[in-house]
Amino acid sequence: MLLKDWTKEMASLAYVVDALELLTSAGRRVLLAQQLTTNVSDLEREYDNVAVAVSVCKAADKRRHNEPDNAAQCECCDTPQHERKERGDGIGEAFVDLRHCLMELHDLHGTLQLLKSHTVLSEVDLFEVKRLAHINARARVAAAALGESLSSIMALPDLGEVFALLDPDGTGVAHFYIYDSYDSRLADLRKQLRATDDAAVKTDLMAQHDALQQQVMESLSAQLHPYSNSLMQSLERLAYTDILLAKAKLAIDWELVRPVLACDAATCYEQLWEPRLRHHNEQQGLRYQPIDVELRSGLTLVSGANMSGKTVMLKTVALAQLMAQHGFYVPAAKATVSPVAAVELCIGDGQDEMSGLSSFAWEIGRISHILSRSRSERLLILVDEPARTTNPVEGRAIVQALCTLLSQGHGLAVVTTHYSGIVVQCHRLRVRGFVEDMATVPLTPQSINRFIDYSLLEDSDTSVPQEALRIAALLGADSDLLAIANSQLGVG
Repeated sequence: MLLKDWTKEMASLAYVVDALELLTSAGRRVLLAQQLTTNVSDLEREYDNVAVAVSVCKAADKRRHNEPDNAAQCECCDTPQHERKERGDGIGEAFVDLRHCLMELHDLHGTLQLLKSHTVLSEVDLFEVKRLAHINARARVAAAALGESLSSIMALPDLGEVFALLDPDGTGVAHFYIYDSYDSRLADLRKQLRATDDAAVKTDLMAQHDALQQQVMESLSAQLHPYSNSLMQSLERLAYTDILLAKAKLAIDWELVRPVLACDAATCYEQLWEPRLRHHNEQQGLRYQPIDVELRSGLTLVSGANMSGKTVMLKTVALAQLMAQHGFYVPAAKATVSPVAAVELCIGDGQDEMSGLSSFAWEIGRISHILSRSRSERLLILVDEPARTTNPVEGRAIVQALCTLLSQGHGLAVVTTHYSGIVVQCHRLRVRGFVEDMATVPLTPQSINRFIDYSLLEDSDTSVPQEALRIAALLGADSDLLAIANSQLGVG
């Protein structure tokens, strides 16, 4: 799956991507077209590049914001105006210049594909190519001022010959039209057009002029063709620079951490958090609790009461894995990530009334697909309360069978369940859950979050917590309902 497909599947990942301060449409195109990176060397290289960008952003931000309180306001932020020349602040100035280059960048991917296929470019297309060459030259200068590391990562080509070809008069500006200097006949025709008022003469002159301009565009397109790869390289590398700086800015603003990669090993997080939920809770003045979690090779079986955060935990683990393998830093205090070939989710209600597909049918289809892939690929598999929509006897049997197969796999699998009695060799965790002595106010569906401990505890018991009726009672459930339910459990 491409990253753009994952953003449609996971609202939390879409939230992360939308939070990126991308300056170019080309950057967004390149980012969303990325696939999961599985090669460790490629991931380490990307993390190294993000680290360089983080250093550059921090250095530039420090220079940009170290200004007197009574100075004029800056154009690019809310801080006082830069006094760059007086202070010799090359980093701050270069960083602003590089951002301006990116802001001016248009996505010429289609135009450059036409050039590569020997299509004659229009006057507008030629203007855009000249503009790209101009931006490329300025970005090269800015990158060099920001340090050898960033300049090496960007590795922008020299498009000086392209710019010179499209700037025959040596203006040095990005503006373009079919200059008189391209063909001496153009100046004469344009002079005659300005001098005549005769419609018939003007029509004839315009036909000659347009034909001559077409010849010039054909000639320029042919001369530019050998540079099509360099132009495409410039566009894609500027787009990548945009992505890199956006990743770095997000890492700084959200205090994300660089993952440590561990092949064919456990994935471990300390203080893992889900950005969308955390930010929502903070805005609402609600509590948010990060979690520590270790996923060992084979199966991790997680139990816990309703409302104990098991589903959120699965989604957060999926998000962190996807972020890590798309070259992002991750939302945790510390992270060790084991790369996988793919992330497979079976979370939520897959019922589609329009297709006639029931929740159970959807779930069985997903599980069968996952098991088929797991036999040949190392996956991260996340399954939330399987078989919860069928009768308990058969449901437990299905969960037992699923857990048995997943425990034999060579990837990482996490299954949450309410079923007791699942006997399988696996790593067991339990959500600590509702802590009654934490409750300081009457419980409501809105306030109960404050009294749930989402910590994951090591567990060796095959039974799952039975807290539903206790929590229901604290929430003020109907007394007759509770009495009958407790009698069914043999509770007095």
